[in-house]
Amino acid sequence: MFPSAFFFLDRRLSLTSSQPHTRARGVQLLSEVLHECYGNLTEREVEVLIAFYENRLKDHYIITPPVLQGLRALTKCTVLPPGSAVSMLRSLFQDVHVQSLMLTERSCVYNMLINLMETREAELKGLGADFVFGFVQSMDGERDPRNLLLAFQIAKNIIHRGYDLGKFTEELFEVTSCYFPIDFTPPANDPHGITKEELIEALRAVLSGTPKFAEFLLPLIIEKLDSDVQSAKLDSLQTLTACLSQYEHKDVAEFLEGLWTSLRREVFQTSSERIESAGLAALTTLTSCLSRSVLNSDSEDSLSTFLDLVLKDCKHHLCEPDLKLVWPSAKLLQAACSASNRASHIITAAVMPSLIDQYSSRTQESVFSAFRESLCSMVFSALSETNSSLQITATSMLTSLAQQTGLLLDSDIELAVDHLTRLLLTEEDDRVSLAVVECAGALAALHPAAFITKLIPRLKTEIVASEQYSHHAVRQRCLSALAAVSTQPSIVRESTPVLLEVLSSAHTGNLVGFSVEEVVLACRSLQRIAEQVQDTEETGQCFHEVIIPRLLSLALQAALQGLSGFLSGCFHVVRLAGQTASRAVSLFLDGDVSFLPDNSFPSHIQLLKQGDSWSQSQMVCLLMGCVCSLPRSVEVPQIDQLLSQLEEMSCTCSHPLSYTSAAKCFAGLVNKRSQGDSLDSLIQRTTKRVCSELDSTSSPVRTQAFTLMIWVAKALLLRYHPLSTALTDKLFSLLGDADLGAMAADGFSLLMSDSADVLNRGCHADVRIMYRQRFFSENSAKLVQGFNAAPQEKKPNYLKALSNIVNKLPKQETVLLLSLLLEALLCPDQGVQLSTLSCLEPVLINPPPALIQQLEALVSRLLALICSSVRIASLRCIHALSRFPEHEILPFRARVLRALARPLDDKKRLVRSEAVQARGEWFLLGSPGGR
Repeated sequence: MFPSAFFFLDRRLSLTSSQPHTRARGVQLLSEVLHECYGNLTEREVEVLIAFYENRLKDHYIITPPVLQGLRALTKCTVLPPGSAVSMLRSLFQDVHVQSLMLTERSCVYNMLINLMETREAELKGLGADFVFGFVQSMDGERDPRNLLLAFQIAKNIIHRGYDLGKFTEELFEVTSCYFPIDFTPPANDPHGITKEELIEALRAVLSGTPKFAEFLLPLIIEKLDSDVQSAKLDSLQTLTACLSQYEHKDVAEFLEGLWTSLRREVFQTSSERIESAGLAALTTLTSCLSRSVLNSDSEDSLSTFLDLVLKDCKHHLCEPDLKLVWPSAKLLQAACSASNRASHIITAAVMPSLIDQYSSRTQESVFSAFRESLCSMVFSALSETNSSLQITATSMLTSLAQQTGLLLDSDIELAVDHLTRLLLTEEDDRVSLAVVECAGALAALHPAAFITKLIPRLKTEIVASEQYSHHAVRQRCLSALAAVSTQPSIVRESTPVLLEVLSSAHTGNLVGFSVEEVVLACRSLQRIAEQVQDTEETGQCFHEVIIPRLLSLALQAALQGLSGFLSGCFHVVRLAGQTASRAVSLFLDGDVSFLPDNSFPSHIQLLKQGDSWSQSQMVCLLMGCVCSLPRSVEVPQIDQLLSQLEEMSCTCSHPLSYTSAAKCFAGLVNKRSQGDSLDSLIQRTTKRVCSELDSTSSPVRTQAFTLMIWVAKALLLRYHPLSTALTDKLFSLLGDADLGAMAADGFSLLMSDSADVLNRGCHADVRIMYRQRFFSENSAKLVQGFNAAPQEKKPNYLKALSNIVNKLPKQETVLLLSLLLEALLCPDQGVQLSTLSCLEPVLINPPPALIQQLEALVSRLLALICSSVRIASLRCIHALSRFPEHEILPFRARVLRALARPLDDKKRLVRSEAVQARGEWFLLGSPGGR
């Protein structure tokens, strides 16, 4: 394609024409060709093209936009000659005034920088501070939020990846901080989906990224905290907290008095709980920053200096409890005190004597003390009633009484536990059960002893003793209650053995009628306990030394016995097993079972081998839970060997859960692996292997290869890795495959959707902003071309792929493919129809002119679906059509009203309701009292 296109240009002498517009068209065509074939160019060809484009930057200004498009394509080449990145940027910075360009061209420049920073970082760093200066000039004055996100990403990379700022530190700060605080408000029907929060987080990552900004940023924050705009105050406080976590005491020493004055004001005079909380968090972080200082004989103790300011303004208010400033003062002191041990000692030594003196000289009981017996009697009486609303109210009141000192005696707590236990075991109303569980959790945090001696033994008996299938609901409530009350380490010591006994008995068959759902609930209860219990060394040791090894042991026993259903529950808990990851890797790679309790397992067990038992191979999902939830900074042991065996298992195992989990685990590790030659060679080897299997129609493992390919493609797409293109291009090519076409179409849904168990931010995956929009902008043309070229019987696959992509995109991108969306409504696949309708509905609310021009086709296809299985979604779209300009849709009124008569008699109430609403709006069209 490239030589023939070049010949075409050469023959017409477009590139050498004396007319700028003609030369621009020639360059535009060449750039479009490069965007299609940049991956096939040789290094020598790239070198020639770069020289050509650099020269064209000095040409007429009208030629600059297509030149930039061509250079952007070349920045994605994997065969860029050494020094070419520097050469391109020098030409760009010298010959182009970026902010005089249109939005699209400015975006092109930013994407060029991002591409080169990802692949040629060492070369760019060789430019020294000149690179920073060039970027500052390019960004200065940018106003479009889409481009700002890209510019902030570049600035963040410059700061976090150690580029030399040189003498341009202040310039980089100025060019980014001029947007602080962000006051962007997206329009009501914003087609781009950019939120204020995205911009705030992106800018905050820049401003808080280096202590070199401290001398400029801290005065700016102090100034912005004087603002009357609440959102500006909140942003300033949150940014202050973020940057203080990176600063040292010397960075903030000269600003302490101003910072304290601003923080004190936001707590003393605040009218917003959010701002007060943000102010207290900032104070804690500031105190923590000062606490990290290393003192020597001639240095000033910044922490003591700062705490003197805090104590001077707060301590005296504590001695005047009738004044309104006592609580704000206490909050400020608590916030500073919680920052470090040293801060705690200083504040405690200064404050505690006066507090103890006040306690000794003044007594104050609860105003309800005189009514204690009556209140308790009333609550316990209400708990004994059969009225659900009264019982729910009583649990709420019981929680309130327990939080007041001295209102509940030990005997009252024991009676309360008896009532809660009775309701838990006998009450079938879900609302009452939920209220009881919440109340039990609140009381257990304050009075753990009563729950240890009374509630937990009773729950244990109820869980393990029943033999009735109808007991499932009670058993599930007991499991939930065990989790709710386990907030104190003392209770956890008693409750977790019960849950482990449940799991142990479940897969050995000792509990009659114990369901898979209850296994999952027991594991989720353990997960909830781990997330809510006080984080002490004791509880950490309990989980990592006892509970998680026990779970792995039970899971392995279940696998060896061929029992299914156990792993899905264990997965939720082992995700918390960061400290156990090395043991898990050793178990799966080396068969090391020495750390597992009740060790009666065969030696050198091979869990990552195909073997004869699928129940054994599916254990890999637990390995995924352990290693794929780790932060990116934590190194996974034996990573190369682990990836090799996971790849082998993904491509050879015959059990779907096993090979899918292996593929997801492989992808999760690849996503977090550091950029470099080692990662690139791994990706290229894996790509070659899966493509070889997919190209062989007789291969017995095509499905496995496809599964590995789609998950690796997602892992790379999320982090903007340039090698993702080869895999996504392969996915496009499979849409025409006789066997895998439908699976490939569904694969686009996986690419564009959030994953629940791996490759998400909760698992610390590398997920870049707007990756969906980037994928769409780079690949939408391929989808349209593929659809147009596909035979009729393959077109549904392209339509389904399209539907899966645009269903996750902002409205503007949906409009660009309007003709294909209308075509998708004719596809017989109900999934395609439903997804397409969900894409169309938000577009119809504020229709573009292109859509109004195709009303005839749109109305016809929507009416054809109002009696189908997707009728509710179709009726909603018909309803939305009634808001179009009246003169455009009035000709369709009679036709629509006739068609809507049928769903008015539908057997489903929801269908009838949607039909009534739509018909009412269409009926009013054209009437004097109508819209």
